Amino acid sequence: MSIAAMRTALGNNIRTIAGLRVSEELPDQISPPIAVVALGSIDYHGAMKGGLTTYQFTVQVMVGRISERNAQRKLDAYVFPTGASSVPSAIESERTLNGNCQDLIVTAMPYIGSLTVNENQYLAAEFAVTVYA
Repeated sequence: MSIAAMRTALGNNIRTIAGLRVSEELPDQISPPIAVVALGSIDYHGAMKGGLTTYQFTVQVMVGRISERNAQRKLDAYVFPTGASSVPSAIESERTLNGNCQDLIVTAMPYIGSLTVNENQYLAAEFAVTVYA
């Protein structure tokens, strides 16, 4: 088990959504729609003798420029809790990340709004994912 393996498995879960690109690192060039998986923090010693480590990942989904008419509709489908385009549903579709963790859960979507990357504006949503390993 490694952080890279967990990040890759999270990306593979998201790749089940047709038409949504996935990157496990922040890409140099954004080509929306794209989901970017990143490690946010780690909590050690969640159980006796270090028996549980909790990893907090973020998944940031970016769609076309904020001025596009369909950007909001696309993002609405990605943030909805169920459906073929649901990012939370895709992330939770294989909760052991192919044996790389005990369980995971999408806990929240703490951010939705405009995002500027390399002087380009996108509409984006960020998901908080807790992974128990």
